[in-house]
Amino acid sequence: MRRIDIIGIGFGIFAAGGLAYLILQAAGLNSLEAGIWSQVFLVGGLVGWLLTYLFRALTKNLTYNQQVKDYEDAVFQKRLEEMTSEELAQLQAEIEQEKGNG
Repeated sequence: MRRIDIIGIGFGIFAAGGLAYLILQAAGLNSLEAGIWSQVFLVGGLVGWLLTYLFRALTKNLTYNQQVKDYEDAVFQKRLEEMTSEELAQLQAEIEQEKGNG
């Protein structure tokens, strides 16, 4: 995500808080109650986002982890493609031997 995206999201959240405040005032709450409830919505949304982020971090389902895995898979595939048939046969024999011992 780029810096401009983060700035845009920040302004969007700020605008959503202001809009929630105005909607709550239009619904009949006084300015103090509308301010409190708009802050409750903001903090609740922030805590919800934080929990989803922590879940993705703990399950290693972040963009960075996926990029590293894709890179490692591509490097492994390239190495396999560059191996001769004799090297592939030797590798397969080693794998079969490890399966037999494991």
